[in-house]
Amino acid sequence: MLGALRSAARHGGGCHLKWARTFASGKKIVAPPMTYISGEEMSWYTMRLIREKWVEPWIDTMQWENFDLSCKNRDETGDQVLHDAVASGAKIGAIFKEPTITPTADQVKEMGLSRAWGSPNGAMRRGWNGITISRDTIHIPGVKLGFEKPVFFERHAVGGEYGAGWMSVGKGRVLTTFFPEEVSEKPVIIDGREVKDEQTAVVVYDNPLDNVEDLAHIFFTRCLEAGIVPYVVTKKTVFKWQEGFWQKMKKVFDADYKAKFAAAGLLKNTGGELQHLISDAATMQIIRWTGGGFGMACHN
Repeated sequence: MLGALRSAARHGGGCHLKWARTFASGKKIVAPPMTYISGEEMSWYTMRLIREKWVEPWIDTMQWENFDLSCKNRDETGDQVLHDAVASGAKIGAIFKEPTITPTADQVKEMGLSRAWGSPNGAMRRGWNGITISRDTIHIPGVKLGFEKPVFFERHAVGGEYGAGWMSVGKGRVLTTFFPEEVSEKPVIIDGREVKDEQTAVVVYDNPLDNVEDLAHIFFTRCLEAGIVPYVVTKKTVFKWQEGFWQKMKKVFDADYKAKFAAAGLLKNTGGELQHLISDAATMQIIRWTGGGFGMACHN
């Protein structure tokens, strides 16, 4: 909403005068419906100040649906507040979420919680068909904070360890079996191993790939609009199952974006192609490329 106001003011004209008249008359702008999820600690305090001092005096937020996702409230509602927030976000389609806490064992005791509630992010992504987590550098005109040009990080937000099942076990054997949806097909053993330690954490998860194309369009469009160079990051040399992520990203790039990036002069230093980076190398490049101007799409 504030971004829309800045955009309107920046472009001037009648729209600018409309906002000016609105503020001068003391009449509040009515904000459209949105799911607002409050969090914990300093982020919660900071956003409360922002809302009280710079949002509420000028903007009518009566159509916002507010949810308190603090550990205390999750505990008191038996996590019903999380389910209600997810349902609200799915209904409205516009969501603002403050950072939340996944309590440690010590925090469970300090806060007097009945249990260590898990991260709400996985439930939110599943409920909203979340595809990607976008993290961008912040740039303020006249203030140098780090990278000179924008840097984008896009992470596949489906499956992986966030949706894993696990159990702490002792000595024995572990058999991972896939049962096809078509019951007439035979089950397939994916992995079998002997567990020799007295205590072992056995973890099982999957990495869905059906929506990688959607992630690719989001990432490449954002990079093209910002005028930055895209890269795809995996650890596929070791984790062979990540090859599919790279192949799908490259296929979308070659078909729909390669010519556009080339025309914008953004592939001059990449041999005219979309480049893949191993995660170790990508970490070093982040340190070296102090000028910014790049984006990295990463496997979950």
